[in-house]
Amino acid sequence: SQAAWCELPSRVLLVLTSQRGVQMYDSDGSTMVFWHALDIPEHPAAHSMFARGISAAGGRFICVGEPRDVGRVLALGWPSPADPPDLTGTSFGAVLVFDIPPKGTNVTLSEVLEQHRDPVTDIAAEQGQAPDGAGDLVTADDSGTLCLWSTGEEFTLLGKIPGSGSSCSSVTLWNGIVAAGYGNGQIRLWEAGSGQIRAQVSAHARWIYALDLAPLTGKLLSGAEDSFVHVWKLSRNPDTDDIEIQHCHAECVTDTQVCGARFCDPAGDTFAVTGYDLSEILCYGPA
Repeated sequence: SQAAWCELPSRVLLVLTSQRGVQMYDSDGSTMVFWHALDIPEHPAAHSMFARGISAAGGRFICVGEPRDVGRVLALGWPSPADPPDLTGTSFGAVLVFDIPPKGTNVTLSEVLEQHRDPVTDIAAEQGQAPDGAGDLVTADDSGTLCLWSTGEEFTLLGKIPGSGSSCSSVTLWNGIVAAGYGNGQIRLWEAGSGQIRAQVSAHARWIYALDLAPLTGKLLSGAEDSFVHVWKLSRNPDTDDIEIQHCHAECVTDTQVCGARFCDPAGDTFAVTGYDLSEILCYGPA
């Protein structure tokens, strides 16, 4: 369901998620370093189980979103089956935190973050310089709820941004700015420190499936089911410290529902796009 390069100070790992679990490979893809299996429910047809959301965090951790079945949660020690948690549907979202050694295969599951009431859709770590008091990790779920975390030996929940009925399909974090893309086509910008909304843009006509950020410039890439890919520029006003967003470029991928879009360089000068039922990766760059 997802693949991502996770860059840590000591090594780079390729992390894959699927319906069966989480796989981690060396940077050349030749050796599997670690495998974590998902707990498959007794009746798999009842609802889909898959891991989604991948991010390196805190210099030595890799975080991955995992669905959890309500029955399994009760077995993990909620007060009693007669007093179940207030969860929607049959599963909720946990975030698995894996401690990655500088080398070797001794990867351990160090912590499980259980704050989301819906399946986790994306995870992002700070790609710039976080202001004092701002979180350096953000997690998103299918209800649109965002959780802001501070990483360390133990992860600390700093705050929650409640959802508004539309799924948050993709999220990024840069210089204390949370940029989130939603199923209704909107991009919303939040303060990672206070959780306050600073800007909202009706960026696409349909579901946004991909956001990416160029850390050197603050460019934001969005791709959606409406066949469009947009490039935006995030910044802070030096006089007021307000968050600003500017539209820079648009491309239409004809007759294609865009499901993946990523910058190819840290400055955001080139980007790659793909779509459903498309066997190609399209690359765009300066003319």
